[in-house]
Amino acid sequence: MSRPAIYFAVTSHGFGHAVRAASVVAKIQQLDPDILIILVTTAPRWLLESYIPGDFIQRPRAFDVGVIQADSINMDKAATLAKLQEIRQQQNTIIASEVNYIRTNKVKLVLADIPFLAAPIARLAGIPSWMMSNFGWDFIYRDWGEEFGEIADWIGECYGQSDLLFRLPLHEPMSAFPKIADVGLTGGTPRFSREELQKTFNLKASPERTILLTFGGLGLQQIPYHNLQNFPDWQFITFDRKAPDLPNLIKVMKNDYRPVDFMPFCDRVLSKPGYSTFAEALRLKIPLISLRREGFAESPLLIEGMQNYAEHLVLAPEEFFRGNWDFLRQPLQPPRKTASLPGDGTETIARAVVDYCHNSL
Repeated sequence: MSRPAIYFAVTSHGFGHAVRAASVVAKIQQLDPDILIILVTTAPRWLLESYIPGDFIQRPRAFDVGVIQADSINMDKAATLAKLQEIRQQQNTIIASEVNYIRTNKVKLVLADIPFLAAPIARLAGIPSWMMSNFGWDFIYRDWGEEFGEIADWIGECYGQSDLLFRLPLHEPMSAFPKIADVGLTGGTPRFSREELQKTFNLKASPERTILLTFGGLGLQQIPYHNLQNFPDWQFITFDRKAPDLPNLIKVMKNDYRPVDFMPFCDRVLSKPGYSTFAEALRLKIPLISLRREGFAESPLLIEGMQNYAEHLVLAPEEFFRGNWDFLRQPLQPPRKTASLPGDGTETIARAVVDYCHNSL
């Protein structure tokens, strides 16, 4: 009997979508190692492997563009629109190529986070398409004005061909999707003890004076690292390989380690609005300090979710880029809500996939 195959398409934007998709893949493999995962993404393989312990096939294809950016804050809307128009013109060729691949490899199910062409690809291939996200790209682009209206309508029509959406917390309405199932947060699970990290990275400060700096796969330009000298007894952890060498800054250079592995041993996470960072911190109940991010419609939803469910602090960009970081000495705000978010979205989605594969044999 051949192995059931899942075609998992991941949007080409930053690292966050790849992280939450990979966490679901890891859980699928844990529940049923016989399921063959085809990850369709241009995300770096080392990132995927940092979450997925088992084997998988990577098909390096991009069916969307997300937002073209210089870093995690600055966006190029004109270049984004031009690329979207190019994808729209080429959609028939893209869809035909992927349908042929799906049929050749006897794929049972298309899962997507959240490329809009995944739904018409699955529809033409004659198999179900399930999606997972807290926002659709139609929502992001429609917020950018009239020149994106036609593209947003087209994307919404593509999403309308999907069979099921697993809607993650901190979400927009996602009204383009015909069938929605609300699930909990996704994310990875820390896999190292404090003793292991202390030995490997020479962690010295107490957790109360340890801060994780993480700004997603695109990072930030001109992070004011000189402010760390104002906190000589504190310890900062970064995955920014271009960061300067400072006595109280630990640079994580190995791909085996992920921000989530350090979160349990930090007092708080300093970040920009990003679902995967927020979700992993919320799952572990780690306080968050976040910059505001203008021009990206998802950001207010993420900030509101952080304020509702985490100890938190919201920063204006000038406080981060031009201040002396005195905000680290300020008391955090308590969560606005006492209720918890829904259960484990990673496991819910993975179990649904495994059950479908078993029932379709």
